[in-house]
Amino acid sequence: MTTQAPSIDGAGPSVVFELGTAFCTAKCLLTALELSLFTVLGDDELTAEELRVKLDLHPRGTRDFLNVLAALGLLENNGGRYRNSALAGRHLVRSNDGYVGGFLERANHMLYPAWGRFGEMLRNGKPTAEADYMEMIKEPDRLRRFLGMMDALTSLIVPELAKALDWTAYRSVVDVGGARGNLTGGLVKAHPHLAGTVFDLPEMRSPFEEHMRTLGVEGSATFHAGDFFTDPIPPADVVVIGHVLHDWSPDECRMLVRKAFDAVRPGGKLVVYDRMVDEDGTDLTNLIISLDMMLTTPGGAEYPASEYQSWFTEAGFSATEVAPLGENDTVVIGHKAG
Repeated sequence: MTTQAPSIDGAGPSVVFELGTAFCTAKCLLTALELSLFTVLGDDELTAEELRVKLDLHPRGTRDFLNVLAALGLLENNGGRYRNSALAGRHLVRSNDGYVGGFLERANHMLYPAWGRFGEMLRNGKPTAEADYMEMIKEPDRLRRFLGMMDALTSLIVPELAKALDWTAYRSVVDVGGARGNLTGGLVKAHPHLAGTVFDLPEMRSPFEEHMRTLGVEGSATFHAGDFFTDPIPPADVVVIGHVLHDWSPDECRMLVRKAFDAVRPGGKLVVYDRMVDEDGTDLTNLIISLDMMLTTPGGAEYPASEYQSWFTEAGFSATEVAPLGENDTVVIGHKAG
């Protein structure tokens, strides 16, 4: 699904003011997550004072803060008593399967400050909050936010990817840069005949093993430690690279696709998904994500599907196909001749 900016022809200056201050409402949502407000509410209905005490807030600002969240459709205000809206209950309460707050928690700590220096990136092309993966995995809090973000994204992808291929034709799948294996775990649960492998840095082994036990698939998924820039990708019938290539420059992407071609067994497939931008540059949501990548990586961006297809063809794949994957992702599938 592409998201285009609404037409503002004929609108008054108030629309311009709203556009220019949209960061204020964004910060209200991000702060609510930081305070665990939606999780604290759960299924309860509390007054502003009861919430203020639970969250240890100052009296000044609490009620207006809650009313902003209600105006955004995230809370319901029933005569001064607040409860989660259906949307917040599904996606912003940590204990629920549909929780996507992991992505927003990391956005609060990394992307929000980075966008404050957006002009710098436009002038010099350099990231303003570069994500140092090697340093991040050594810091428990940063690693927790990163894994929460990855799980939030892959939880939305798993049901779509599970039906994107005829998985009965394949016996093995490798997820390149698969973190703690949320995608792989979901795929082997949906298709028990699959043998799943996560290929990531050695530091991910312990989080992977713990997560596989949580998902109940520890016997169906294994971890292969390595660096996809310096080590060969483990062979498999299907190689998946999801939300990875957008971290890297086009030349680095070409190299990784060539390595993936070598790893795909004859007759198998390479599956790559990202928040790809459309050819005519009208998909507002993914254009913003592309700028996110530029703010946090030295060479990354969201690329159009046609560029991915050119990398696949150069690497030797005999055919490619492109399809939407969920609401905002696109999948490119490369076929390797048998």
